[in-house]
Amino acid sequence: MPTPAIITIAAVATILGILLAYYIVKIIFEQRFRQWQQIAEQKWAEERTKAARDAVNQSRAVLGGKFTEQMAPFLPDFRYDPTEARFIGSPIDFIVFPGLAQGDPKEIVIMEIKSGKNAQLTNSERKIRQLIEEGMVRWELLQKSGPENASGAPKLPL
Repeated sequence: MPTPAIITIAAVATILGILLAYYIVKIIFEQRFRQWQQIAEQKWAEERTKAARDAVNQSRAVLGGKFTEQMAPFLPDFRYDPTEARFIGSPIDFIVFPGLAQGDPKEIVIMEIKSGKNAQLTNSERKIRQLIEEGMVRWELLQKSGPENASGAPKLPL
């Protein structure tokens, strides 16, 4: 039968072994966690850099597109007299009045300018195109005259 001293020594040795194993495992997992953390931080830094670069490129593309839109009447492939084009900007880019320069407009052209590889109409632009194609366009005159307009209605503030 083992003596109490041997049992005590065995218990202390077991406890020390368990503590030693615990601290070794803890150190190993902390090192792995720090490595994972460094890799994750590096990936996030790369993604932030890429996102910033992409944002700058997108901004340049948008600004270039807006510049192209406004300069379109002066480009060689613009089929109309630039003096007959009126820039609106949003939701459509131009209204062109062919013949206006000679004092005899022949038609009205609603024009959207697109640039870039993947240029597509927005939902609003598609809806406006549809309304024009369906003939849902009309003329209105808002006339400002004296205290009352020609119909006798009160004067509208302008």
